[in-house]
Amino acid sequence: MSDSDNRLVLVENPFHSARLKPIRKGKKPPKLIAVVHQSGCTGCEVCIAGCPVDSIEIVPGPNPENPTFQQTVEIDIARCIGCQNCSQDCPWETITMYEHEDSYTAWGNETLKSELYIPQEQLETIQAEAGILPESKENA
Repeated sequence: MSDSDNRLVLVENPFHSARLKPIRKGKKPPKLIAVVHQSGCTGCEVCIAGCPVDSIEIVPGPNPENPTFQQTVEIDIARCIGCQNCSQDCPWETITMYEHEDSYTAWGNETLKSELYIPQEQLETIQAEAGILPESKENA
């Protein structure tokens, strides 16, 4: 088995509150998309204030009893309009603008923890806790 066969597959988290926000408008995607380099992000939230489309989400820290400690942020690349406000506002210079085609690879390389995209197993756990059958079992 090759290394590529061991990759973790992430799926959209349909239960995240960001999924209730309006989707990006327009026929063509923006040329540039913002990606947070989470290894340098302090979770200061300065970038959130400047985002005109509310596409930046807080990712809680590792301790559920103190989620603001070591929190970070992530940008919903499906809603980002490429305005560059966040990359200019970030005091730590941890937000970079990437060409649209490169943004998904960059997101995969720079995102340490995501709330918007989660492993399939985690989605199945959330669905089970909510009493929702996965689509494959609903159709059976």
